[in-house]
Order: sequence, then structure tokens, then C-alpha cells
Amino acid sequence: MPTATIAKRISPMLAVADMEETLAFYQEVLGFKLTMNSPEYSIVERDGQTIHFQKAASEKVMQCVRGHTEIYLEVSNIHPLWEHVKTLKDRYRIRDLFDRDYGMTEFHISDPNDCLVFVGEPTPG
Repeated sequence: MPTATIAKRISPMLAVADMEETLAFYQEVLGFKLTMNSPEYSIVERDGQTIHFQKAASEKVMQCVRGHTEIYLEVSNIHPLWEHVKTLKDRYRIRDLFDRDYGMTEFHISDPNDCLVFVGEPTPG
């Protein structure tokens, strides 16, 4: 690969069944802002990081995607976000905050398309 080309960002592109429901989740639950919106393709952003969403072509596509897609969102100061997310346990599948053996403190939450979102930060000390 030519080294003169500089990679600036890598953004996941996720297939979604319901664009409005998905956008509401990422905005209201994880604090992203909507930067581009159309019925077929949308983008959210938080702190310079983006996630792209594409409307799935069919339910068959979603059957392949559901439960088989994961993204990792590394943050700093995880606790305020965790305090917000844990109030939503009646609406979403959530794994409580815990320390991993690879040095991260994490919680997990499934989005409306059953994409598992890992949210983590380096464990202190």
C-alpha cells in the first residue's frame, strides 16, 4: 500500500431493519448526533467517530446480520454513560459493567438490530 495515503478514520457500516428506530437508539442511548439522514443511508457522529447505517435490502439480509455483528466503542470516563444506559435495562439487552482480563472495563448493549455494542475504557491501574 502506498505510504503517502494516510488513513483518517475507519467507520463501521451496519445493515438496519428500521432506520428511525436505529437512529433513535444511537442518539438517545449512546449520545451520537445525526449528521446525514435519508431513508436508505444515514450517519451518526460522536467525538469525531462515525457509524454508517444502510437500510437492509430484505428481511433475509437481516436474518444473516442479527446476532452476528459487533462493534467496539472505546471511551474515556465510562461511568457517566453507564449510569445512563443502566436505566434502560427494561428496553434493551444489557450486560453490566465489568472488568475484562485484557485490561478493559466494559458494558455491552444490543441495538435494535441485535448488533452487540461493546463500550469500554482501559481499566485503571
